Amino acid sequence: MTDCVLVTGGAGYIGSHACKQLRAAGYLPVSFDNLSTGWRDAVKFGPLVQGDLLDAQALRDAFAEYQPVAVMHFAALSQVGEAMGDPGRYWRENVTGALNLIEVALTAGCKRVVFSSTCATYGDQDGVLLDEATRQQPLNAYGGSKLAIERMLTDFGASHGLESVIFRYFNVAGADPDGEIGEYHRPETHLIPLVLDAASGRRAALTVYGTDYPTRDGTCLRDYVHVMDLVDAHILGLRWLLGGKGNAVFCLGSGSGFTVREVMAKAAEVTGLTIPVEEGPRRGGDAVSLISGSQLAIDQLGWRPERSRLDQMVADAWRWHQTGGYRG
Repeated sequence: MTDCVLVTGGAGYIGSHACKQLRAAGYLPVSFDNLSTGWRDAVKFGPLVQGDLLDAQALRDAFAEYQPVAVMHFAALSQVGEAMGDPGRYWRENVTGALNLIEVALTAGCKRVVFSSTCATYGDQDGVLLDEATRQQPLNAYGGSKLAIERMLTDFGASHGLESVIFRYFNVAGADPDGEIGEYHRPETHLIPLVLDAASGRRAALTVYGTDYPTRDGTCLRDYVHVMDLVDAHILGLRWLLGGKGNAVFCLGSGSGFTVREVMAKAAEVTGLTIPVEEGPRRGGDAVSLISGSQLAIDQLGWRPERSRLDQMVADAWRWHQTGGYRG
């Protein structure tokens, strides 16, 4: 019998790519998703259970039916602006949802979780290489809720033997190189798809928020990691747990960064199209430079971010972008 992995948020951007890699690695990925931001069309590599993490009975039914050997937990609200305006929703859905998931998993005898955390747990720490030892000081309910879940996993590890691998990462980009799945948010908030929308005429122009930052061209600098490299790390994290290596935390990033203008220039080069631009003021809370270190993942997991070059990430995203995204 093929081992099953329950993938919360499996109909979303990162979760669907994880499902593809799980299937390729010989597992049966079962997507548990309420489809509030995910897409039914993205579930191509295993069954879909349409359910909500706030519904403990739906979780119990999924664990009883599929008896997963582990959970990959991606499902979460993740918009910083929304988190600032409605923190209660983030604490309720992200934290209570994770608590339901952990308690149901433990009752079902499933004691392995690979958790999708975020560098937002570090807050605004300009110019610091964000690694596992960096002090965590989240600035909003999104980062705060993710940090709370990290601590929850630690507490249940101490009390119930729950084993977890926690991944913290920043800007995920690119798409499945086969073009089967990709990034598709409505509304879109991520830079590379926004740039491609502007290039293809789906939006009038890209707004650059702030051009006077102390960087090499005045725009913010961010670390980007290819979605396929990211989910490869999750497969390695799963194998780490199945191999009995215990709890671990890893940061994932390319170790270098690109400015907004550099991303735009690469998109123009890859697509051969002009990127219409409007300049706007800085947004509150935008750090100058955020870079995520990943040496521990390289050394201990054997992870290699081989696709996390800007040209590759933009090219794969552009190939997917030209399909028009999901239909329903």
